[in-house]
Amino acid sequence: MFDGLALMDLPGREHLESYLLGMVRRNFRRLTIVQAFRTLKVFLCCLRDNGKDRLEELNRRDLEAFVEREQDRGLKLSSVKAKLDRVHAFVGFLIEEEVVPPEVLVRKIRLRLPQYLPRALDPADTRRLLSVLEDIRDRAMVLVLLRTGMRISELLASRLSDLNIDERRIVIREGAKTRRGRIVYFSDDCRDALKSWLDRRDSQKEFLFYAHGRNTFSYSSAWVMFDRYLKRAGLAHKGYTIHCLRHTFASELLNARMRLECLQPLLGHDSVQVTRRYAKLTDKTREEEYFRAMAIIERGIIDGTYRLDHQLQTIPQEAKRLTPHGQKLYDEPGPVSPVGGCAD
Repeated sequence: MFDGLALMDLPGREHLESYLLGMVRRNFRRLTIVQAFRTLKVFLCCLRDNGKDRLEELNRRDLEAFVEREQDRGLKLSSVKAKLDRVHAFVGFLIEEEVVPPEVLVRKIRLRLPQYLPRALDPADTRRLLSVLEDIRDRAMVLVLLRTGMRISELLASRLSDLNIDERRIVIREGAKTRRGRIVYFSDDCRDALKSWLDRRDSQKEFLFYAHGRNTFSYSSAWVMFDRYLKRAGLAHKGYTIHCLRHTFASELLNARMRLECLQPLLGHDSVQVTRRYAKLTDKTREEEYFRAMAIIERGIIDGTYRLDHQLQTIPQEAKRLTPHGQKLYDEPGPVSPVGGCAD
C-alpha cells in the first residue's frame, strides 16, 4: 500500500503517508488502516480535481464538497458519516502538524441518522415546501437548488459574476486551476425569485448568497435553514435533507422525458450510470412509457431482425467456468490496489 502511494499524484501525499504510518505504529487493525487509506485517497483526489495541489489550501468548503460527492453516490448517511469521521481525524492530524489552520475544524460537519440517499421529494411535498418560503433570499436559494440541480457547495461558492439572469444560466467553476466547469439553467419561477433577491441584496457582496452580517453562507447554515422550512411545511418527519433537492431536480426532469444523456452534464456526473441511479421514474411514467411502447408494437412499426449479442451470451458460461459451485461471486475486503482512479 505504501509503495503504491508514492506513485500517486495526490496533494499532500507525504502527509497521508505519515498519517497512515502513525496508525501502524499505534497498532490499528489492518482493515481500519485500509479503510482510512481508501477514504483519504478519494478525499485528496477531490481536492486535486478542484484545482488544489497543496493541503495548505484546504478549507471547510472542501469538506462540504466531499460530503456531497459521497452523497451523490447514493450511500447511506451512516456510510457517509463513517467516511467523514476518517477525514475529520486526518484533518485533526494536519492541524497538529500545523499544515492547516485550526479554523477548518472549529465546527465539525454533523449528519443526522438514519437516512438514505438518494431520495426525491414527492411532488405534493415540493409544493408544500415552496408554499412556506417567505424570506426572499431563502426562496431564491431553494428554487436555484431545485431548478438547477446544483450541489449545495456549488451554490454557496457561486459569485454574482457567475449568474446571467437574462439567459437564465449559472456558470459553475469546478477548480480555477483546472478550468473545468459546466453551465446550468433555471426556470421562470427561479428567475423571478432571483430578481427579487438581486433587488434586495448588497451589491458590494462578492458571493451570490450570503448570511446576514457576513460575506458568505455556510454549509451548516443552509442545512439549518432548510430544516426550519421542513418543519414549517409539516414535512420534518419525512427525513428530507437539502441535498434531496438535487435528486428531486433529476427525477422531475427524467419523468418529464429528458434523456439521461442530457441530464448527466447538467448534474455534473462523470458517468451516465451515476445519473441512472440518481434519478427515479414514477410508477405513472413507467405506465405511460409501457403503453406508448406497446402501441408501437401493436401497430407493427418495428422492423428488422433481432440478433443475439454473442458477448452477452458468453457471460453466463464464463461465470460458470470461473465460479465453482458454492463459491461467492465476490471476495471479502483484501489488499488495496495502489494505483488507479479515485473511485472508492
